[in-house]
Amino acid sequence: MGRAFASQADQAERNVTFSRLSEHAYAFTAEGDPNSGVVIGDNAVMVIDAQATPKAAQAVIERVRSVTDKPIRHVVLSNYHALRTLGASAYGADQVICSEATREMIVERGAHDYKSELQRLPRLFKAADTIPGLTMPTLTFKERMTLWLGGLQVEIVQIGRGHTKGDTIVWLPGERTLFAGALVVSQAAPYAGDAHLADWPATLRKLADLHPEALLPGRGDPLAGPEAIAQGIADTQAFVEELHRVVAAAAAADETLKQAYDKARAALEPRYGKRMLFDHGLPFGVARAYDEAKGLDHPRIWTAERDLETWNLLEPPPPEPPS
Repeated sequence: MGRAFASQADQAERNVTFSRLSEHAYAFTAEGDPNSGVVIGDNAVMVIDAQATPKAAQAVIERVRSVTDKPIRHVVLSNYHALRTLGASAYGADQVICSEATREMIVERGAHDYKSELQRLPRLFKAADTIPGLTMPTLTFKERMTLWLGGLQVEIVQIGRGHTKGDTIVWLPGERTLFAGALVVSQAAPYAGDAHLADWPATLRKLADLHPEALLPGRGDPLAGPEAIAQGIADTQAFVEELHRVVAAAAAADETLKQAYDKARAALEPRYGKRMLFDHGLPFGVARAYDEAKGLDHPRIWTAERDLETWNLLEPPPPEPPS
């Protein structure tokens, strides 16, 4: 029996956890689904990553309201992907903030990405009818900006290319608390379909150089303490480097995409095969790594049609038994 396309077979609902990271920071997690971060300042609340739909965002809002009645005035998008952006309208925020590079990707490919993710991840988009359209930022920045929530300093930084070209982190320097977006994942396999694999490890080293004491990854449980954080960053980096190495070697040898995929699966499956998103993301990550190795710096757009073409090439259904 062939593997089900992407995450179409994943229909199990997840349990939500809302936990405190530091004095002003909270983590909304759901057993490996996309995380949201919450920062509560003196006069307002910031949400980092908005969830896939306005209905899904209501679960974040409910948890925020369990700890504060301050208004949610700021939503930060860590990257352009639909499952992190399209719930933004639910918050009624004054500002939707992202990097200029993320805005460029929303404009260029946001509509395609929405259709792609709707097909790949139907459980996350069950309430797609509540989405009013693409989430467009009201405020963008090039490299970094500082926002003051009363006396609380919040640094919003486009730290470097990795998971996408526009990856943005949120850093609370006074509390050494880091919202890393999908640059780091815990208990899941990194998604590399829009990645810059050669750059990603250096970007991760920049995160480590901040010496955070609490880190919320893009998926999975929060990481607390230097040892757990170092291990989480190293684990993500090991996946990225091995994917890049294996696929680049196959491309350099003029092997086909399918041959590169089979080698990448054989190399990565023993360590990462049981993790969420491994089967879902590997065909798209290998396709991107192969393109990058062949000199294509700007990732090709994933459309719903290209998704299926790539999946059927790399994960073909088994042949029909003879009659």
